[in-house]
Amino acid sequence: MKQSRQENIIYLIVWGLLFAAPLLSLYVRTVNDATVNFDWSEVFIVWHQFAVYLALFLMHNFLLAPLLIHGNRRGAYFSIMAVVIAVFTVYQCNSRPEMKKPLGHRPSTEQIRRHRPPHFDEPPMARDGERPALPPNNAPPHSGNRPPRITRPADAPPPIVGEHDIMAVVVLILMLGVNLGIKGYFHSRDDRKRLAELEHENLEQQLEYLRYQIHPHFFMNTLNNIHALVDIDPEKAKDTILELSKMMRFLLYEGNKQGVPLSREIDFIRHYVALMQLRYTDKVRITLNLPTEVPNRQIPPLILITFIENAFKHGVSYQRESFIEAKVVVENDGLQFSCRNSKSENSNEEKGGVGLANVRKRLNLLYGNNYDLRIRNDADVYSVKLNIPLL
Repeated sequence: MKQSRQENIIYLIVWGLLFAAPLLSLYVRTVNDATVNFDWSEVFIVWHQFAVYLALFLMHNFLLAPLLIHGNRRGAYFSIMAVVIAVFTVYQCNSRPEMKKPLGHRPSTEQIRRHRPPHFDEPPMARDGERPALPPNNAPPHSGNRPPRITRPADAPPPIVGEHDIMAVVVLILMLGVNLGIKGYFHSRDDRKRLAELEHENLEQQLEYLRYQIHPHFFMNTLNNIHALVDIDPEKAKDTILELSKMMRFLLYEGNKQGVPLSREIDFIRHYVALMQLRYTDKVRITLNLPTEVPNRQIPPLILITFIENAFKHGVSYQRESFIEAKVVVENDGLQFSCRNSKSENSNEEKGGVGLANVRKRLNLLYGNNYDLRIRNDADVYSVKLNIPLL
């Protein structure tokens, strides 16, 4: 995977720099000091220590860390890690230079001279057959001619675990912890990416389902209008079918897209209102205020028409005068839509039915909290105000 390649590139760069550091350091010393020779043995000593860390890192990276990151096997991971750290500690203690010498070894003459106090004087050499002169009985134990007792220097490491060993174990734990953190970061990033892809697929499926609901719902209402118009005025019914064909073309080629040009959505609204005006008399006052020039922006298809369709369905009365008012305003990067309609006596049952429930779901999926929908259902007037950003 892409994340795994990036992770391995990071490790390769870091370890490359670590192994190059001794070479660089020795080269700088040879340049600054002419008495220093480039000695590969010094580099190999450092590389030997790095090789131990590298072997443990590779084992942790490819065998142990996946137990925790991918398999979530915490017990197995921490148990094996405890064993690894214990084995490394034993190895580190046994491989240090101090432990290669027996603690009770006899010091050499040169070591004795180096550690004796300044006031120590050699005892006078005895003549042949005579015993060397001894210090008087009342002489202090560490003064005069008595040899000093060889003790371990105060700054020498403890016999089992020294400061060098503790630092080596700390470095190992930090190295493996950083490796675990990097691997966990890439794994979580990969999980977030897969989750985002699944959410996007789920969003597309939900929107596709909602769009398929719109088409039969819209055609059902439109065909009912045409059926009523055929009995009233057959000639107007023919014009209505022509308008319907234009709307069907829009639904066929644009309705399944996530976004359509704002100009085409407005044209669709204009055709729909024209189709509906053919059916009603002057008792229904229809006011449509649409912009003549719109920016080259996009809008989800069939969002606005749902509210206008709902206004015609529930706002027209054949017994008294009624009205429908729709307005679209485009400002900057946003669209403001408002629709008001009177309420007829039989405007009851569905409260908008499939259409309004559908549009609410689509707005939530498309915009989240980045939209404003306000619906007022008063006694005589039903009003809708919608503000959405343009795509």
